[in-house]
This record gives sequence, structure tokens and C-alpha cells, in this order.
Amino acid sequence: VLPEFFRQQSELVQDMLSHLNASPGSFELEVESITATLNEWVTTEETLQELVELIYTQSTSIPNFAYTGARLCNYLSQHLAISSSSRNFRHLLLQRCHTEYERRAEAVKGDEATQKNFHSFVLFLGELYLNLEVKGQTGRATVLLLGLKDLIDALLSNPVDGNIICAVKLLKLTGSVLDDDWKQSGKTYMDDVMSRLRNIQLDASCSRDVKAMLLNLLELKSSGWGRVGNSASAIEATPDNDPNYFMNEPTFYTADGVPFTAADPEYSEKYQEIVDRECYYPDFSEENGTEDCYDEDDGMDPEIEEAYEKFCLESERKRRQ
Repeated sequence: VLPEFFRQQSELVQDMLSHLNASPGSFELEVESITATLNEWVTTEETLQELVELIYTQSTSIPNFAYTGARLCNYLSQHLAISSSSRNFRHLLLQRCHTEYERRAEAVKGDEATQKNFHSFVLFLGELYLNLEVKGQTGRATVLLLGLKDLIDALLSNPVDGNIICAVKLLKLTGSVLDDDWKQSGKTYMDDVMSRLRNIQLDASCSRDVKAMLLNLLELKSSGWGRVGNSASAIEATPDNDPNYFMNEPTFYTADGVPFTAADPEYSEKYQEIVDRECYYPDFSEENGTEDCYDEDDGMDPEIEEAYEKFCLESERKRRQ
């Protein structure tokens, strides 16, 4: 049982993490004051270990916090006062991650809950690789680069849908960076991974949805991870300079069941038909004798909202041409 003071401080940290999760945009404004508060509490290795566990748990149990958690870990690894030659925040964090890493062979074959927890860990480690800076160096943590390769291998060793989906998410998150870093170290790991994914995509036992995700990822890799030109001179992709611009867009269906995406020349007209048919937006009012399609508090599906915003932008671009 935790001492009362220790328990209260843990609850305080949990409150701060929950606040960052609810307001990720406040990170830059508040991370300094949060760190100052933590420096008053974390004065022993025991409390440091508890802090690492709290942040790790939050980052792997709440998917949307993985990015913010990785940024917080990077900041604390550089600004948390308590430190020794071997037991600082960074060391304990990587040690905690290593504990999960060692369970990879069993985790990818475990029950649904075990696999889900492992997948959350994998994606958090991907965020750590992208955000955790190496003090005094310009590159990223080599130990994480090697670890991510092993985790991908473990996921693909048992290619059930959940493991494949996790691998795809990780590669969409870190693929371009991993590809560059592996090449710089003289490794062809990404080519090997893509070859294995291509074989899985052709496997008859692979579900239709996962096949589509794999095909999408393979096309993304073939396009240079969505970058126009080489990595040294990459520029922002647009519909005009990148034929793969619409590759990651959602697929919609007309009333006749014909699929289409934002790349379709008649996208605007077809999408408007869906809007009119399904009444995705509250365009009807009481003065027209009809009720709104949604209650006032109902939100738009994120994928539909994103597609609608791009639809508006693309329509405006075409109108100005």
C-alpha cells in the first residue's frame, strides 16, 4: 500500500496527465510548470520509478496520448532534476519499455487483451523513436531503431489481422524515418519488411480489409512515403505534383454501390449526392418543415468531416482555375 503522501502525489501527476490528454494543444505552454511541480515531488528513485510507470501506463492505455506522452518523456529526460549516472528518467523509461519488448514473442500469440496491450506499446515506442532526442547528438536513439525492427518481425511472425494492422499503423507513423535511418546504417530492412508484407497481402487467409490496408501501405512506400522527390529535397505534396496525393483518402460509394475517392474527376458531384441522400449535415431547418438530421450535440464522423473539408478545398481550387 502506498503511503498517503505518495498516493496523493501520484494522483496529482495523474491529474496533470489527464489535463494534457484533454488539452494537448496546451503542452508547450504548460510543460515547464508541470516539470517544475514534478521536480518538487520526484526526489527519490522510488518516486522517479512511479513517475515513469504513470506516464508509461497513460501513454499505452490511451491511444491518443501516445504522441503527447512521448513528447513529455523527451522533455523530462532533459529537464527533470533528479539524475544519476545510471538511474535517471531516460534510463528507467527505456528499462520499462525493454520489459515489454522482451515479451514480444509471447505477446503476438497471446489472447486479444494481451495483443491489444502489446500493440499499444509498439505504437508508443514508435512515437518515442520520433520524439526522444539523444542529448548531445543529432540522431535518434539507436536502441529504439533496432528494437522497432525486432517488434515488426515479431508482429509479422504471427500475421493475424490485429498484428498486421499494428504493423501497418507503425509503418505509416515511422516508415519514412525508419527507411532513411536504416539506409544510412547500410541496412535493407525496409525492403525485407515490404517483401514480407507483399506476401501476406497475397495470402488467401488475409482478410479483405487488411489486404486493402497493406496495398495502401505498399503504394505509400513506392511513392517515397508520400514525399515528392528525394528525401533531401522533399516538398509538400499537392494534387498537382503528386499522383499519389489521394492515395490515403477514404472510399465512398454511390447509390448504385460504385466506389469512388477524391481522385475521381466527378468526386464533387458524387460526394454531394451522398450529402443530399444521407443528410450528413444539418442543412434542413424548421422553416422548411423538417427537423435537423442530427441533434445539436451530435458530432460529425471524423473521417467524413476530414473528407468534407478536403472536398471544399478541392472544389475551391477547381473553381479558381
